[in-house]
Amino acid sequence: MAINESTYVDQAESVIKKLSANKDNRGNPKWITTSKIRNLLAMTADIYNEVLGMSEELPEEVCSRIDYLRVRFVYECGRDPMLVKTFVEQAGLIEALKEINGSRKNFILFNRYLEALVAYHRFYGGKD
Repeated sequence: MAINESTYVDQAESVIKKLSANKDNRGNPKWITTSKIRNLLAMTADIYNEVLGMSEELPEEVCSRIDYLRVRFVYECGRDPMLVKTFVEQAGLIEALKEINGSRKNFILFNRYLEALVAYHRFYGGKD
């Protein structure tokens, strides 16, 4: 998987640091808002809560919901190509969703990575 248990926190910090370097002509960071990044996280919350109580191999219905989650992420990228798409691409979220491959462990890791991105975004000055 593009992200792994030992490096996902550092990877999230690196992505957010790189994105925070993108400034507008006033010198302010030009990046995704906290509410938009939290909306991406909220999309995963229902699946995450369900996956926690499951065995290692996810049922087809959950895998289908994860595929739909990928569609929703792509849709959000299309709605805001300058900020959301840049964030999703830099973080490698679409690729990470593809690599879940029905694995409970991989989905939990994906969710933790997304949580780390939210946390570092806030830490480095992300605002609405």
